[in-house]
Amino acid sequence: MANDTADARPPDGLKANAIGFVDALVIGLNSTSPAYSLAAVIGPIVALVGIYAPGVMVASFVPMLLIASAFYYLNKVDQDCGTTFSWVTRAMGPWAGWLGGWAITMTGVLVVGSLADVAVTFTLLAFGLDSWVDNDFLRQSLAVLLILVMTAVCVIGTEVSAKVQNVLILAQVACLLAFVVVALYRVYAGTSTFESTKPSVEWLNPFGAGGATLTAALLLGVFIYWGWESAVNLTEEVENSATAPGKAGVWSTVVLLVTYLSVGYAVVAYAGPTYLAENAEEEEFIFALLAGDVMGGWDWVVLLAVSTSALASTQTTIIPASRTALSMARRHALPAHYAHIHPRFRTPDVSTWWVAGIAIAWYLVVNRISTNALFDSLTALSLLIAFYYALTGVACAVYYRRHLTESLRNLVLIGLGPLAGAGLLAWLLVESVSDMSDPANSYSGVSWFGLGPPLVIGIGIALTGGVLMIAWRLMSPVFWSERPGVADPELVHGKES
Repeated sequence: MANDTADARPPDGLKANAIGFVDALVIGLNSTSPAYSLAAVIGPIVALVGIYAPGVMVASFVPMLLIASAFYYLNKVDQDCGTTFSWVTRAMGPWAGWLGGWAITMTGVLVVGSLADVAVTFTLLAFGLDSWVDNDFLRQSLAVLLILVMTAVCVIGTEVSAKVQNVLILAQVACLLAFVVVALYRVYAGTSTFESTKPSVEWLNPFGAGGATLTAALLLGVFIYWGWESAVNLTEEVENSATAPGKAGVWSTVVLLVTYLSVGYAVVAYAGPTYLAENAEEEEFIFALLAGDVMGGWDWVVLLAVSTSALASTQTTIIPASRTALSMARRHALPAHYAHIHPRFRTPDVSTWWVAGIAIAWYLVVNRISTNALFDSLTALSLLIAFYYALTGVACAVYYRRHLTESLRNLVLIGLGPLAGAGLLAWLLVESVSDMSDPANSYSGVSWFGLGPPLVIGIGIALTGGVLMIAWRLMSPVFWSERPGVADPELVHGKES
């Protein structure tokens, strides 16, 4: 059985059976930072597609569910905390695998600082300390301190991390639910001070606003679902490692869809598309703008939702990057010291602290350029996300290629589904590159080398990864001797070895 394999790991490996299915599900949900993600994109999405914003959330869910299916089936055959890195290496070879691992690691570097910044900002706002938010040195210092604290929690142990996440998700869901209920009640009671409109099933049509705006809105929609695979990165530490992490990833996307639709309907109905479109540039502060009007003196509830969301994601976003670095190091794709496991806590302490350190450096340096540059670095995330998700979808079909015609289930869930998800994400990747090439489409609106800053950041990360990969190939060629393989028939038919 799969757990026998986990128990057979050397004592210096990750702690097997440290958490259960529910813990993995919660970590997958918190990694997406639901409240923060909604706050960040609801305004811009409504500005693009108006009342059809809920439909875009449904459309964005489709490729995520298809890729989640790929994660589930690939995890059945290989319970490796490196996920995409390990699976793509198995299916398509070391070069593609290394690039997939690099993309995952860099997503953590790009986003952790911003999440910590948002967590600090909304906590200060919830306590009425608005003047502290305006003090850049104080806010950034608190953000760095928060990253260090949450990194320490990650190192101390997966069980501790899971307990912290359970508390944060409960607080977040409770706050969001309160906002949804009050907002919809006031819409139907006619007490909204905005041009509210009653919800309609028609809002679920993603094509209602036309094709051009749909593409841009889908790019934002994909961002709000990103992060659920953190549950699978913990596969070596979850009970029933062959199936539970993959199921947690799939169910995370479903729970997120319900959450996003509920809040999306409430926000659009209460504020109306005109107000949201006019204030789209406020991004994550749209909830702060609406909180006082919807909740009255209880506006801190909404602010706390965004704060706990970003706080939880600050911790969980470190997990995929650190586990991927660990996996790469023990396969000789990175220097060996990144594979070090803490002798007491049995977590990847070296890779975890390295990810946190680089993320802090990135956050501080980019903030010195400008606050807009920080937002542009977040926009560049869509390139990395689409790349490694699409790569995983293709790897699933390639690895199981000899078994796709054995049944309709295999063909749809293991072959056509993941390939369709990969195709949609590849299309969005191409559209992203096209849009980001125009500096006018960036958050800052400035030009870097004649291109938009997000595209320059994305290209810079890709080139850096390519250079490091070639350099390590020359220094240590062991990893590059691995050859692609195919899935074991017993695993395809549900018999775990």
